[in-house]
Amino acid sequence: MGRRIAARITGVTGYVPPRLLTNADLEKLVETTDDWIRSRTGIRERHIVDPGMAASHLGSEAARQLLEAKGVAPEEVDLIVVATVTPDMMFPSTACLIQERIGAKKAWGFDLSAACSGFLYALTVGSQFVGAGTHRKALVIGSDVMTSIIDFTDRATCVLFGDGAGAVLVEPAESETFGILDFHHDIDGAGGCNLFMPGGGSLHPPSHETVEKRMHYVHQDGAQVFKYAVRRMCEVSSMLLSRNGFSGDDLALVVPHQANLRIIRAMQERLGIPDSKIMINIDRYGNTTAGTIPLGLRDAVEQGRLHSGDLVLLMAVGAGFTTAGILLRWG
Repeated sequence: MGRRIAARITGVTGYVPPRLLTNADLEKLVETTDDWIRSRTGIRERHIVDPGMAASHLGSEAARQLLEAKGVAPEEVDLIVVATVTPDMMFPSTACLIQERIGAKKAWGFDLSAACSGFLYALTVGSQFVGAGTHRKALVIGSDVMTSIIDFTDRATCVLFGDGAGAVLVEPAESETFGILDFHHDIDGAGGCNLFMPGGGSLHPPSHETVEKRMHYVHQDGAQVFKYAVRRMCEVSSMLLSRNGFSGDDLALVVPHQANLRIIRAMQERLGIPDSKIMINIDRYGNTTAGTIPLGLRDAVEQGRLHSGDLVLLMAVGAGFTTAGILLRWG
């Protein structure tokens, strides 16, 4: 197929449902306080869906906004990759539902499951198709309705998550100096027992027993997740920078997965990254899983923190364990 083509993000949008769940609201649902939540997570509020709203609805809204902002007709989209761990249903895929909703009649697509690393995995997949020269416009979406799998009697998890979606358009770059420069992804299945949802799959299909045992909710060992996330985000960040001849000083912005403010701060301290180069919005959205990084990019653009030529690092660790890092030149 000839010379490989550079792929770049040409547009980004995000969408969160209008309904807010504040820390004060959670104080009425579970034994917790605003101070306890803020000091341990950095979260003050999160957006949650109304009944009947699913991942495809959030993802479709983000996609519509993106195509409209870019002046791209839905029929021009070649590929839709949706990162989610909260699909509307087991099948058809959320990508199929979004494709029909936005009218992208010429696109094919699929869902990708990598939890909090999902959006970066999906972004890499989309960029590979564009880079191969087989696709011109790839729509990459991260969308999760985490409140659909959260136990609101478990204060260790219910304070952490919110609902949200983000989308980017990936197209060929005019120059190899712009766009996605490098990536590193890996998994460590030994960590799967530290963050998982045991019910609902083929091992434990839905039954009275699985419901009674609360197996359809997120289960987490927070201490183990914290240690793994900080270590791997630092290791992969350093590796991506060094093998491309950069240092932390060269970065204009780091957009980390927004799981916990303490994780972000620990990563920031170890890498020596100043506050001015870290995107943080967890206080407003909580952990939206596959939605956090595109929402972070959207907010960075709106705040004037991203400019053409900026070196940007995207980092995430998620259930599995999964790790994802992407180094790109914005433009």
